[in-house]
Amino acid sequence: FTNQLIVLMDSIISIKDLSKVYGFGLDALKNINLEVKKGEILALLGPNGAGKTTLISTICGIISPSSGSVTVDGFDIISDFRKTRAMIGLVPQELTLGSFDTVWGTVRFSRGLFGSKKDDVYLEQLLKDLSLFDKKNSEIRMLSGGMKRRVLIAKALSHNPKVLFLDEPTAGVDVELRKDMWKIVHKLSENGVTVILTTHYIEEAEEIADRVGVINNGELLLVESKDHLMETLGKKEFIIDLKEVVKKIPSSLDKHSITLSEDGMQISYTHIIKEDETEISDVLNDITNSGLPIRDLKIVQSTLEDIFVDLVKEKS
Repeated sequence: FTNQLIVLMDSIISIKDLSKVYGFGLDALKNINLEVKKGEILALLGPNGAGKTTLISTICGIISPSSGSVTVDGFDIISDFRKTRAMIGLVPQELTLGSFDTVWGTVRFSRGLFGSKKDDVYLEQLLKDLSLFDKKNSEIRMLSGGMKRRVLIAKALSHNPKVLFLDEPTAGVDVELRKDMWKIVHKLSENGVTVILTTHYIEEAEEIADRVGVINNGELLLVESKDHLMETLGKKEFIIDLKEVVKKIPSSLDKHSITLSEDGMQISYTHIIKEDETEISDVLNDITNSGLPIRDLKIVQSTLEDIFVDLVKEKS
């Protein structure tokens, strides 16, 4: 009971048995359970139509759940809607901004919408942090797509939320802006803001997330720390180039799952990282002692993308 209490105290968002069925029979979310910790960066990965946006929209109170419950800092998203919504900032996928409004007018208005007291000092600093201050008096229609995306983030942060949702934040933006966004997210997390982002850019999750959740067909397949995920589900492939063509792998290597390339110039061995590391040294010793004419060895380690593809394939 004490451990459960500690988990709840550390959680800013608590999701229990959450499901969403649309009227035409689509199971958009299936029995989702998730605890999100204060100040963490959680990346939700999944293909298009997996349920990522539905999950975010439900937590934000935009979509009503069919069953289950969600609390934000202990408050229920339905019975305490105003409280929970005021704690959340949302950056949607679409660029939803008034063309003729100025940047300054947009963020001030957004802060007022949440009933927050006027604080121009905070808003000015926010625009500086987002490299928007010099565009303060520009009309939205005059900005580039990347700058409009920054304005959406400024709007979402205008009322000092505890939780920031970023729905596909770097879709369609250039690499430079993507890296700037990653810096912004890290800074927010350091200041205690919990950041939850959906993405199909695996590199984004690999770069900035503390934990990674994988969603497919409305199911949360797993939520793990990024490092743990790489350790337990990752693979290392040992590729050995040979000096001359070999027609058959020596029988002394039969006990290992070693494959020979079609041209006979390469052998390879795949090692699951979570398995015993001593197994690798055994395999490499046996290969060295097998009499094969070895020229070179390279090691290829699986990325988060490989793990994600395998998981989604496995559960489809």
